[in-house]
Formats: sequence, C-alpha cells, structure tokens
Amino acid sequence: MSRSTIQPALVTQVLPSSIAEEIGFEPGDRLVSINGMAPRDLIDYQFLCADEFLTLEVLDANGERHEVEIEKDYDDDLGLEFESALFDGLIQCNNRCPFCFIDQKPPGMRDTLYLKDDDYRLSFLYGSYLTLTNLPPAEWERIEQMRLSPLYVSVHATEADVRSRLLKNPRAGLILEQLQWFQTRRLQIHAQVVVCPGINDGAHLDRTLRDLAKFGGGEVPAVASVAVVPVGLTRFRPPEDELVPVSPADAKATIEQVQTRQNEFRQQLGSTFAWLADEWFLIAGLEMPATEDYEDYPQIDNGVGSIRLFLDRFAEEADRLLPDTVLPPRRLTWVVGNAVRTAFDEILDRLNCVNGLNVEMLPLNSDFWGQDISVTGVLTGIDVVRGLRDREVGDAIVLPTVMLKHGETRFLDDVTVADIEREFGVPVLLANDTEGFIQCCLSEIPVLVKG
Repeated sequence: MSRSTIQPALVTQVLPSSIAEEIGFEPGDRLVSINGMAPRDLIDYQFLCADEFLTLEVLDANGERHEVEIEKDYDDDLGLEFESALFDGLIQCNNRCPFCFIDQKPPGMRDTLYLKDDDYRLSFLYGSYLTLTNLPPAEWERIEQMRLSPLYVSVHATEADVRSRLLKNPRAGLILEQLQWFQTRRLQIHAQVVVCPGINDGAHLDRTLRDLAKFGGGEVPAVASVAVVPVGLTRFRPPEDELVPVSPADAKATIEQVQTRQNEFRQQLGSTFAWLADEWFLIAGLEMPATEDYEDYPQIDNGVGSIRLFLDRFAEEADRLLPDTVLPPRRLTWVVGNAVRTAFDEILDRLNCVNGLNVEMLPLNSDFWGQDISVTGVLTGIDVVRGLRDREVGDAIVLPTVMLKHGETRFLDDVTVADIEREFGVPVLLANDTEGFIQCCLSEIPVLVKG
C-alpha cells in the first residue's frame, strides 16, 4: 500500500453563482483545512462542509495564507471542484491478478495508465472495484464509522484457495469473513466476478454465486447484487498467466448456468441478484435480454444492461427527435466495437429511414490489444485510424466518447481526436449518450479548420 501525507486540496474549478465564487475562491487556490481539520479526501471534505458555520484555511495561488469564515445552510454545497478526490495519495493494489487490465498494457504509455488502485474511497465515490486485501484496520474502522456504503468489491471466487490463486495474495482467502463483517454492520457491497475459463468457472462459479446469495437476503442485504463478467485479455499479458479467452461455447455455457441460478434467486431473494454482463451475449451471438429482465439496472456501470438501455433510450429519443428529412443531406461513419455489430442494426435501420441521412456503421476489432472481438470502449486511436484508412468516410466521423479518457479528447494510446481530423480531413463528432448521438446525426456539420 502506497500512501503519502495529506496535501492541501488544489481547486481546479469554482462553480458559477456558488458560495465559493461569492467569497472569492479562484482556480489554483488550495484548501488546507475546514474547522481546523485537514480533509484527507473528498469524503472528509463533504462531511466537514455539512456544518452551518465553517472556518476555511486557504493558500492562494501566490502562496499567501487566508482564513475565511462562512455561514450557510446545512446542506449547501460550496461549489468547489478539486484536482483529485484524494488529498493524501492513492491506496494502490498489491495483488497480482493475471487478468488485471493494468498489467496487460504495453510499456511506454503515460504513467497514470499504470496506477493500480485498490482504494475504498474511489469505490464509494465512483463505483470502482476493490479487493479488500489492502485495507489496514484503521480504514476498516473509517468505513464503519462513516457508513461508507455501498462499496464495489471484486470477489471473483469465494473459495479461499481459488481466490488466492486468482489474486496471487494469501489475504484474498478472507473474503467470506469480510462479507460477514459487512453483514454484521448492515453495510452493503455490489460484487463482481470476473470469470476465467478453467479457473473459477463451472462448479467454482456455482459455489461463488450460492455463497454470495447467503448474504443477499434481509432488509439490508450485505451483497446487493453480483455482476458476472467474462475475462478480457490482450496480447500484452504475461505469457505465464495460464489464462485463456472466453469462447462462444464458454459464453453459452455460462449464460445457461447463471440463468438457472437467476431463477432460483428470484424465488429465494425476490431479485435476479446475479447479473450477466452484456459481453456474454455478444460473444455467444445471442440476443440481449428484455428490458424487464434488468430490474433497476443495479450493475449498469459494469456493462450489465448498458446495450439494452441504450437501445431503449434510442427508441424513445428517436420518436421525439428524428425528423422525416434532414437538410443538407449528409453521410456519416459511425465507429463502434465489432462486438455490438448486430446489436445496433435496429438503430442503423431507424436512422437511415430519415431522408437525407446516410449513416454507415464501422464495426472494428482492436488490433492494438490483439483482440478479434472488441467492445467499443477498448478501441484506441490506432484502431480507429486503421479502420478508416482507405475508406470513404463521408462528411463526418461519429465517435462514442466511451473510447476517450474521461473529460478529454484523447484515446488510451494518446492519439487525439484532432489527430484523426487531420488524418482524414473531416470533423469528428463526439456522442456521449443517446440524445447526443442523435444530435450528432442531425446537427449542422462544423467546418473543419485546417492548419
């Protein structure tokens, strides 16, 4: 576990018309303390700011120290955004999971792409998964005292020897005791099981789901849901990792196995409880489950139901937004991962019913990662350039923002959207949701400034 001392939190944005703007905060200021307490992270910040009377110690961009007193309503937000959610450093992972995507990256990428977090605070704030193997007693106490729930936990297997084999960490075998800890304190987790054929599938997966279901009942279930996800492999993974990719036959067998358990869980727990990631159906070449099968989408951020939700939202937005005709006519190239090729055919048909609109879907695999079947989110700039080369791209290229680093126009391989525009001489339109995607297809295409 790597930690550093608490640093003053760097302000990167002051929201308009906020309390912080009124009292003169500016980007570049650093928040040192609130009521004499130095916040470790965004959780402390939110907790400390809940008071009605605040005394803030601040360092401005010139290094001058100020003390600011504020009186506000209890729930009022100050309107500050920070460089990081963590002010005292990242709790890093010391497991050696062979399927870890961080360890399956090539050398030479930017440093931040190799950080392996196992931080419960990022789990609580953003839904990232942790293993619980890197937490000292003080952090367990903080989780309990601050009621940091739910957390998102990579379980993978409940048998001690199987989980230790997967995580390459002897502490991994404590998972059932840790789940009992959550249950005793009426705290919750959402669990993830990454299925590796020949290691934790079959009877091991069955055991894991049944064990997790024991924590799934009651008024406050310790395990609120489970996502079952196929292992994703790249050509950069260690050669001795003993992993094999999920085949269509593996996918069909796992779907059948989990769906059998789902029927049991619905009777036993009143919920499907264990959910299959969309990738299983894409790999198996099967249709996505119906909308009602996903209940309230408890594992949507883990790729469970995201395609069905996208299809449903597109249908709703298309009824509201799509005209009979679009002028001037345009031809667009829509880039997606080849795993969703057939799943999105109905979207393509609906778009191309609009007079003057011609959308061609370009489904790509990722040669960069060495994958024959790829979801959209793993495509790199190099993959996109390869797919578009020697092709009539039309008037513009439509890219889902899931390919890009959050908040940036840069792919994982550091190719930028501007690079692609220069390469092909047409604008790149970024679509971040269903409505945004439709607007990309209908809005006036911007003139590309060349230089």
